[in-house]
Amino acid sequence: MRNPFRYFKTSPEIIRLPVLMYIPFPLSLRNVENLLHERGIDITHEAVRFWWNRFGPLFAKSIRKGRVENGYYSNWAWHLVEVSVRINGESHYFWRAVDHEGEVLETFVTKRRDSEAALRFLRKAMKRFGCPEAVVTDKLPSYNAAMRDLGFAGRQETGRWLNNRAENSHQPLRRRKKIMMRFRSMQSLQKFAAVQCPIHNHFNLERHFDSRSDFKENRATALVEWRQLVA
Repeated sequence: MRNPFRYFKTSPEIIRLPVLMYIPFPLSLRNVENLLHERGIDITHEAVRFWWNRFGPLFAKSIRKGRVENGYYSNWAWHLVEVSVRINGESHYFWRAVDHEGEVLETFVTKRRDSEAALRFLRKAMKRFGCPEAVVTDKLPSYNAAMRDLGFAGRQETGRWLNNRAENSHQPLRRRKKIMMRFRSMQSLQKFAAVQCPIHNHFNLERHFDSRSDFKENRATALVEWRQLVA
């Protein structure tokens, strides 16, 4: 693999830092610029924008590949949900697949939420992660039609409060949307979600399940792995 930093005078360590600050955390481009200035790193907010657009997909691809190869996701039960988002005054739908442990598996943006869109979304997720044993959805009829087409109608589960895992997984992106003052196009939403979700998975250590010492060890390991991305 060619070195993606070969034409940049800035060191990879400095490039990774603003990407790490901007993607997972609800910070604006100028917030990142000011925080880095306090650390003695003088860059503009446009450099932060360029770096996350250039290197964010590379980092996300590397993280996603490692988590798929190491089996950090579960096929026991998937939670599917779609939420309405407004882009330039028009309604679109943002689909998300989450496993039972909170790992965000796949995201998808469409103009409609019909059976065709649901089928495309399910095929996209299953192509990368395989077939789940159970699929938890809300009562949208499009899911029923898509599951019948795939031959998995018997694996679908619907019920009140069963899908809270997927509903809560939208909170990080909703916080980012407010900071970014909404998204301008379907492509920008799809690109940012495809970058944010793997990075959020990487640093989402679910600290409420572990002791403080275990959490600190896991956090340090995640940070070391981040610094080795695209090395």
